[in-house]
Amino acid sequence: MARWEPGAPQRLVVAAVDLFTEQGYDATTVAQIAERAGVTRSTFFRHFSDKREVLVAGQETLSRLLADGITEAPDGAGPLQAVAAGLERASSAMGPANREIGPRLKAAVAASAELRERDLLKNVGLAAAMTAALVDRGVPESTAHLAGEIGVLAFKLGYARWSESDRDDTEGLAPHALAALEELRAAAASLG
Repeated sequence: MARWEPGAPQRLVVAAVDLFTEQGYDATTVAQIAERAGVTRSTFFRHFSDKREVLVAGQETLSRLLADGITEAPDGAGPLQAVAAGLERASSAMGPANREIGPRLKAAVAASAELRERDLLKNVGLAAAMTAALVDRGVPESTAHLAGEIGVLAFKLGYARWSESDRDDTEGLAPHALAALEELRAAAASLG
């Protein structure tokens, strides 16, 4: 097996998602994922602690990008304006491979209670990163927490729309995430 080839983490993610979709999460083994990705089991474990962790590949990077965008938002930006800056920053790191895997990842998560649980934990982590960055900007904690949760929902909605949209759409993820954020802002305002 070609352990030295670059891109092992990405190949492992694609292989895992494909196998989860084809045969189910429970029926998929680490050995099968490694074989499909063209690496050894030890290479798998160098990148992931178990097959469930494949779902959150890149979570730390995504959390950091969201927080960095919020931190670097212009002075005087409101909480949701800062979240928008975070969404733009995180979206810039999402490329065609992220878009391509979206529908398959969604199907794999929907089919497994364990993956749904891990996906929820991922969302908690993303919201916590945004909340902390907003609090560091001086936003009151309850407001920061709400804005962080709205940011996660906007990211998820935007990502789903982007990954399921026409492949001729070359705008990237950011417009979809920002449109979702605006829809959520309007929905929150309508709550009264």
